Amino acid sequence: MEEYKNLDDSNKEELEDSLIRVSGMYKDWFLDYASYVILERAVPSIEDGFKPVQRRILHSMKDLDDGRFNKVANIVGHTMQYHPHGDASIADAMVQIGQKELLIETQGNWGNILTGDRSAASRYIEARLSKFALEVVFSPKITKWQASYDGRRKEPINLPVKFPLLLAQGGEGIAVGLSTKILPHNFVELIDASIKCLKGKKFVIYPDFPTSGIMDVSNYNDGLRGGRIKVRARINQLNKNTLVISQIPFSTTTSSLIDSIVKANDNGKIKIKKIEDNTANDVEVLVHLPTGVSPDKTIDGLFAFTSCETSISPLGCVIENNKPLFIGVSEILKKSTEHTRELLKMELEFKRGDLENQWHYASLERIFIENRIYRDIEDVETWEGVIKAIFEGLKPFVKKLKREVVEDDIVRLTEIKIKRISKFDIDKAILKIESIEAELEDVIDNLNNLTDFAIKYFKNLRSVFGKNKNRKTEIRIFADVDAKKVVVKNSKLYVNREEGFIGTSIRRDEFVEECSDIDDIIVFTNEGKMMVSKVDSKKFIAKNINHLAVFKKKDKRTVYNMIYRDGKKGTSYIKRFSVTGVTRDKMYDLTRGTDGSKVLYFSANPNGEAETVNIILRQSGSIKKLKWELDFADLEIKGRGSKGNIVTKYSVNKIEFKEKGLSTLKPRKIWFDETIQRLNVDSRGELLGEFKGDDSLLIIKQNGCLKTIKPDLNMHFPEDMIILEKWTSDKPISAIYFDGNKERYFVKRFLAGIQKVDQQFIPAGSKNQLEMVSSDWKPVIEVTFSKTSKGLKDNLIQNIEDLISVKGIKAIGNQLTPFKVKNINLLDPIAYEPPKKTPFMDLEVKDEKSIESEAQIDEELQSNKEGQTELEF
Repeated sequence: MEEYKNLDDSNKEELEDSLIRVSGMYKDWFLDYASYVILERAVPSIEDGFKPVQRRILHSMKDLDDGRFNKVANIVGHTMQYHPHGDASIADAMVQIGQKELLIETQGNWGNILTGDRSAASRYIEARLSKFALEVVFSPKITKWQASYDGRRKEPINLPVKFPLLLAQGGEGIAVGLSTKILPHNFVELIDASIKCLKGKKFVIYPDFPTSGIMDVSNYNDGLRGGRIKVRARINQLNKNTLVISQIPFSTTTSSLIDSIVKANDNGKIKIKKIEDNTANDVEVLVHLPTGVSPDKTIDGLFAFTSCETSISPLGCVIENNKPLFIGVSEILKKSTEHTRELLKMELEFKRGDLENQWHYASLERIFIENRIYRDIEDVETWEGVIKAIFEGLKPFVKKLKREVVEDDIVRLTEIKIKRISKFDIDKAILKIESIEAELEDVIDNLNNLTDFAIKYFKNLRSVFGKNKNRKTEIRIFADVDAKKVVVKNSKLYVNREEGFIGTSIRRDEFVEECSDIDDIIVFTNEGKMMVSKVDSKKFIAKNINHLAVFKKKDKRTVYNMIYRDGKKGTSYIKRFSVTGVTRDKMYDLTRGTDGSKVLYFSANPNGEAETVNIILRQSGSIKKLKWELDFADLEIKGRGSKGNIVTKYSVNKIEFKEKGLSTLKPRKIWFDETIQRLNVDSRGELLGEFKGDDSLLIIKQNGCLKTIKPDLNMHFPEDMIILEKWTSDKPISAIYFDGNKERYFVKRFLAGIQKVDQQFIPAGSKNQLEMVSSDWKPVIEVTFSKTSKGLKDNLIQNIEDLISVKGIKAIGNQLTPFKVKNINLLDPIAYEPPKKTPFMDLEVKDEKSIESEAQIDEELQSNKEGQTELEF
C-alpha cells in the first residue's frame, strides 16, 4: 500500500489498467471450470459413448495388449500418461467398466454389484480387452488423434466404436450445472433396434439391468427429462412364514436393501422376524415373518416402505461437437447407428485404397519380372539412369494399369531381390492378382450397398457375441400399492366417548382397535354427526362419540344402519347408507339438521348385513301397538345425505337388537388382470366370477401343487401358475403326469378339497413332471404316439372321464397307455351343464354400483326436504 502511494499519477493509472477485478476473475474461471468438468470428466461423448477417462483406459489397454492379462495397477500407471488425474479415479473407472462384463475380461476379485462389496486393490487384480472390444472399439487407420495433456504422446479424440455402446453400458455423471443418467439396455435388443433403424422401421428400446428385477416402463419417456421408471425386487413366497428375494432393483445392493427393510420394521411399517443374506453369485435374501403375519401384505409393504421398489429418473445428456445435448435414447441409437454406418464406410474406403495399391504393385511386379525389364538397368551406372530405364521399359504396359506409375513405384521395383526374381512363378502371380481383384470387387459392392453391409455387420455381432445375453429385467405394469392397506397396525386406537377425544396416547381410556400411524379414522356421534380425521396421538372430535373405526376410502361394502330422532320430540327416521369418500376434518350431519336430534340406534356392517330390531314406544294416550319388529333388509341402501324413511311419529322408549341378518349386497365380481398379475373389482382383465364371503379361488401351479384360498385384492400369485379360477367344490380336476422312474404317463381325477397351503397332487420327485391339467367337467385329450410304438399309427382321442373315476388327491392314478407317447394335446371339452343348486332363501340384494349411484342422487336431493314415506308394520 505504501509503495502504491509513492507512485506518480501516470504509474498509478497504468497499474490500475493492468488489475483485474475479483468478480471478473470468478466469472471467467468458473465458466472455464464448468466447461472443463462437463466436457472432460462427467458427460460421455455421443460418438463413442465414453467419458475421457474411460477412453484413455481402453487406449492404454490397447497399447499394452498382447493377448495376456495385465495387472490393473500397471494399466492405471500407463493410463496416467494420458489422464491428468490421480490413480484412484482411473482405478475406480476401470472397475466400473469391468463389472459391466462387456469390454474387459477380468481376473481376480472385481467386487460384487449385487452385494456392494468393493474390488481388491489394483495390484491384486488383472484385466485384458475382450474379443468384443477388439472387434468394435479399435480401428487405428481411421482414428483421429490429438496430443496428450503434456504433449508427449498422442491419444484418440474419439475411438471408432461401431456399436451403440453408450446405451449398452449406460452412463451417469454429475457436472457443473447439469447431470446425465443414461440407463443400460439389452445387448441383443440394441442390435435388433439398429437393424430396424437401418431398414427404416420403427423401434422401441427399454432398459435392462444387470441386477435383473422387474420394471414398469409406462412413464419411461424415451429416457428424456421428466421420465420415470419403477423397478421392483423379485419376491416370492417360500413358505407361509418366509419370503425370498431373488432379484434386486437397479441402483441398490443387498446391503442397502436389508438396511431399508430393517428400518421399515423399526418404524413399525412392516413386521419381520429376521433376515438372512445368502447372496453369492445369485441374490438370495430370506425374510422370515412372525406367525400370523400375511405374506401377501408383507410383500406389498416391502414395495411401499423399503428399497424393494425404487423410482429411477433418466436424463439423457451427451457431448456432441463439444456442446452438451439433451437427447432421448431412440435418438442416441439413431445417431450411433448412422455413425457406425459411416465408420464402416471409412474402413471400406481405406481397404479399397489398400487393395488398389496392392493390385497396382502386384501388376507392376509381374510386368517388371515377366518382361525382364530388370535387364535394361544392367549397364546403367547412375541412379537417375536406372529410374529412367525402368520408366522406359514400363511405357508399353502402362495402359494395363489403373493409375499412373510414380517414382516411388520405380524405387520399390528396384528393391526386389534377385532370389525373388529367380523364383518368380507367373501362375502364382496371376492367382494373387485375381484374388485381390475378387476382394476389391466385394469391397466395392459393399460400398455400393452400404446399408445392407451394415445390417450384415450387426447380424454378425449378434451371432458371435449375443449368446447368453438375453433380457434379465422383466417388463411389467405395476399395480399401485396403497400404503394404508398394507401398513402394519403399529399403534392402538383409544377413545374417550364422553369428552370426545380419540388418539393413540390416551391409554387410560377405552381401547377400540389396532391401527397404523397413517390411517384415517371415521367417527360418528350420538347427535348424528360424522367426521373423518387422520389418526393422531390425541385429537378432539366431538362429545358423545357413538362409533369409530379405521376408515377405508372407496369402501362400497361397509353399510351403516341408523335410526335417529329429528329434534328433541320429533319424528324418528331409519336409514341405511355407505360412506365412500369425504373431505378430511369436515363435520357432516347425517340427520335433517334439527337441533336436539339424537341417534337411537347405530350399527356398522362390513359386508352390508341387515339386522332385525325391536321398536318399543313410550306409553302415551291411545297408542295401541307399543312394540314391533323392524328389519333393515327392507330398506334400500342410499347415500349419507338421505334423510331416511319414517319409523314412527311417537316417542320411542328404546330399540333392542333382536337378530343378526345376512348380507344384502350381491356377490362381489372379481377380475384378474394378467398384465399386472393382480385381482381387482374394476372390470379389468378376465372375470373370475361372483364371490360371496365363503367362496374361494383355485390356484394350480406347473410344479404339481394346488391350493384354495379366499380372494384378497392384495394377494400375489406364483410365476408358474397355470390355472386360476373360482373354486367349485364338487368339480373334479383332471391331471396327466409323467413318472420319471417308471417312464410312463399316468392320469388321475380328484377333488381339490379345502387346501389352505400348497398341496402336491403328483408324486414328489425331480424326474416327475406335470404334463397336462384341466378343471373342465369333461375334458378330452388327444394322444399321439412315437413312430417306434409298434401296432399303433392313429392318434388316440379319449374322454378322461372314461379312463378313470374320481379318487383322492394323493392317489397315483392309472397308467395312460403302455405305448411310447410323443405328445398329449388338450381338446375342447364335452359340453356339460352342472345341476343348479336350489338357494336356501331368496334375498333382495343390491348391486354396489346401484348403491353408489343412489347415494349420489340422494346427495342431490338432500336440500329438498320432501317426499316423506311412512313404513307400514
